Amino acid sequence: MEYRTGTIGRVIMVRFDQGDDLLEGLKELCRNENLRAAWFQILGGLRQAGVVTGPKEPTMPPEPVWVEVDGAREVVGSGSVFWDADEPRIHLHAALGHHGETMTACIRRNTKVYLILEVMVLELQGLAATRPYFTEGGFNRLTFAS
Repeated sequence: MEYRTGTIGRVIMVRFDQGDDLLEGLKELCRNENLRAAWFQILGGLRQAGVVTGPKEPTMPPEPVWVEVDGAREVVGSGSVFWDADEPRIHLHAALGHHGETMTACIRRNTKVYLILEVMVLELQGLAATRPYFTEGGFNRLTFAS
């Protein structure tokens, strides 16, 4: 385990509307506001998303199980943003529900909002942290500067 302490900076509320791309919109927000480290909560609906529901086997690096979500889903989730060089890297896990059935997944690509999706972003300050590619694990991993 490794950790650092910091403080909360700005609080940003965002509204995404029908058809907006959630992940691309979050990246745009991070670039526009120079959000280098943040935690966020999402609440609302997704119409489409490429998600990972876990690894096929508990190996390193993992082989992801991809599911393409197509259809209105209620969604609540939490995520973080840290940068890899010039790119904000988003890590978002969420529960996506439809007619009483719920799927929990890592939301990764092709996100389209259904009706409305609200996002509360908490800027994290005082943390020298990035999310560079971790070759051994096959993913971008939260990393603290010395």
